[in-house]
Amino acid sequence: MSLPEVDTLIFFFFNRDLQNRFFDIIMPFITEKSYLLVLPLTLWFFYKDRKKAIVAFVLALASFALSDWVSEVLKNFIQRQRPCNVLEGVHLIVGCSRSYSMPSNHAINIFAFTMPFIVLLKNEIRYAFIIIALLIGFSRVYVGVHYPSDVVVGGLLGTGIAISIISLYRMVLENYFKRPYPTILFVFLMIISIFRIYYILNGPLDLSPDEAHYWEWSRRLDWSYYSKGPMIAYLIYIGTGIFGDNVFGIRVMAVIFLALSSIFIYLLGKMLYEEKVGLLSAVMIQIIPLFSTFGIIFTIDSPFIFFWILSLFLFWKAINTETLSYWLLLGLSIGFGLLTKYTMAFFYISAFLFILLRERGLFSRKGLYIAFIISILVFSPVLLWNAEHNWVTLRHTAGQANIEEGLSINIMRFFEFVVSQFGVITPLLLILIIISIYKLRKQREGAFAFWFSLPVISFFLLKSFQGKVQANWAMPGYITGIIAFSAIYKDFRSEGKGKKIFVIITLLLSFIVTSLAHYPSILNLPVKKDPSSRLKGWKELGEEVTELYNKMSIESPVFIFSDRYQVSSELAFYVKGHPEIYCIVHKRRMNQYDLWPGFQNLLHYNAIFVRIGNTGLPKKVEEAFKHIEKRLFTAYSNNKKIRDYSIFMCYDFKGIKEESPRSY
Repeated sequence: MSLPEVDTLIFFFFNRDLQNRFFDIIMPFITEKSYLLVLPLTLWFFYKDRKKAIVAFVLALASFALSDWVSEVLKNFIQRQRPCNVLEGVHLIVGCSRSYSMPSNHAINIFAFTMPFIVLLKNEIRYAFIIIALLIGFSRVYVGVHYPSDVVVGGLLGTGIAISIISLYRMVLENYFKRPYPTILFVFLMIISIFRIYYILNGPLDLSPDEAHYWEWSRRLDWSYYSKGPMIAYLIYIGTGIFGDNVFGIRVMAVIFLALSSIFIYLLGKMLYEEKVGLLSAVMIQIIPLFSTFGIIFTIDSPFIFFWILSLFLFWKAINTETLSYWLLLGLSIGFGLLTKYTMAFFYISAFLFILLRERGLFSRKGLYIAFIISILVFSPVLLWNAEHNWVTLRHTAGQANIEEGLSINIMRFFEFVVSQFGVITPLLLILIIISIYKLRKQREGAFAFWFSLPVISFFLLKSFQGKVQANWAMPGYITGIIAFSAIYKDFRSEGKGKKIFVIITLLLSFIVTSLAHYPSILNLPVKKDPSSRLKGWKELGEEVTELYNKMSIESPVFIFSDRYQVSSELAFYVKGHPEIYCIVHKRRMNQYDLWPGFQNLLHYNAIFVRIGNTGLPKKVEEAFKHIEKRLFTAYSNNKKIRDYSIFMCYDFKGIKEESPRSY
């Protein structure tokens, strides 16, 4: 007899052979109101030994949360059907869910929750939790919704998760008394990183258009790309190579790099001032809206933050030691930063001003020049690639900077940028950061923070008078500002009551804004005012186009294209099978798709053309096919309309008139 047959035999023994009127009454109550069994016992322990009960309760909640997540992941991976959905003759006395069966959520969660009380509390009453857990597990089989093995596996997993968390707690407690600040940082980063992984796997956000576009780059590795350096493509290539071409494979690097950023800003703050400054800085960078976003969304800013902080750390190490290796590592770090985002060039400017005005003796150190040469060598493939591609990146950057418009003053752009900084940093914190940088500027450490902040922020502040400046462009200028803030307010608890409350409110405001940014549906914002709406509706579009693609492919080969790189990139990711997608030139600036082969040789293919909005066809597309049909598709999220898409089913491709982009 096979194991599944044994499992089924035991299931029917519990479910039918033990059937009686008393169990028919009591078991549904136990399975549906299990918390009423646990709550009184938990409260009793709080009454008998509050201190230990609080610890046990916190660990129980952590075990419960982790076990519930693990259970959902395993259910979707194993995909075992519930007995009530596949077996005949089941004595079913509660509703039968369509969710999967292995492992039992009730079993894994109750064992995970009760185990900390059983292990940490010495009162004999604690064994009542074992009886409750076994009863709840038995009830799931008796009412007909789980196999016995579902409950056994759930119980073992829940116990294992709880024991692991208890062991981790004991290890952390032991290390806290030896090294309190690193221990706090480790626990904080572990908790927030686990949350971010959970959010990536279960959150409401699709890939942003930029993330999808960078993923497209990772499928065609090169020395550089039209608008950015190659680092983002290489990192996504590594992530998806390990975890697959999915959202987690792309975004896991965001979690890793922001955690690493906290570690190095902690080390930098510790070197500049003390451990408490480093710890506060490391925590702040995780909760400020501008930075926390890039712990989940993986664009160029995620690794850029890291390389900027790493370069700050190595630069301070290098100028305070005689060790050449720090200069060598600094050159590599700056070079990698340039491969990530060209704003890294501000590091040269800030370092030069700091040395010129505070540390002129460094001009005689050969390590300084070695670091510069190494950084340029690391960056050189981008220069060589651009030389072969008509310097498109330089032309694009000039276009982004509105250089062609010449010198002009736009007060509204300036105010838009200032307001955006208040939004992404939060008003009180932004003011305190600026005050902190100014107060510490005369000290050596404060001057370091000042000169790696002021040039960056000032440049983009002035630039905003002339053209549009994105809210995140001045981001590196706030990093040393965070350290300066931490240096001044690290002992805010010892300050006067008013200042103490003010600083607490400042940090709490940043945390609240960041939290709401993760779950904007709480605010019930209109779609046009909800920034997260840009990251919704793409998966649904992909599913719709996949269905059409499969139907049309039965008759003839099909290709897919759009007139915007954002749409093409999202389709490349969300259409099942990740087919090659194209992007035609139609009243737009140049993008990376224009450097890749087009679909001119796909004559007589059918095609799907997708545009945003309820719109018509460009004339050249209409003339390129023998017959075209239109379908309007609307994507929704939480019953809110996100956007319309016009999907055109195009038949018999005849060739299309090529067009040059209007600008770079």
